[in-house]
Amino acid sequence: MKVPSKIFIVGPMGAGKSTIGKQLAAILKLEFLDTDADIQRRTGVDIPTIFEYEGEEGFRKREAAVIEELTEKDQLVLATGGGAVTVDANRRNLAARGFVVYLECSIDQQFERTAKDKGRPLLDTNDPRAKLEALMEERDPLYRETADMVISTEQRGASTVAKEIIRRIEEL
Repeated sequence: MKVPSKIFIVGPMGAGKSTIGKQLAAILKLEFLDTDADIQRRTGVDIPTIFEYEGEEGFRKREAAVIEELTEKDQLVLATGGGAVTVDANRRNLAARGFVVYLECSIDQQFERTAKDKGRPLLDTNDPRAKLEALMEERDPLYRETADMVISTEQRGASTVAKEIIRRIEEL
């Protein structure tokens, strides 16, 4: 299979969606966009501020509008937020408009990579590990339902994973 001109990356926080997405876009000479970064650019505030004033529901509405728009673009690698798949319209748009890669990783890796990150409003809790476990239980089936490919990022570098994605797509 020829490498698609639109690759959308889904997966939990800490899986490496943005880092791997940038590597993938650079190798394929495609534009890289990140839904969270785009929302921040458009609003002029960070994600925790949006959650504070609009709640998760308000953030998800903004995210759905961005995904609706950006999935129409061509020549693109798009990294989505971890919860993007919780909205039906997002799953439909991602699956219908491009090739979806689910970056899978363990709760341990997610916890390690997000432990010091204050920009994760869903982890602003007394037990972030339990929250990560609950989110994964809810979202893993949605990631799998949406994805054309599942690839582990567990203890692997971004460049290695990006190259494996390309190799596996070409083998399809």
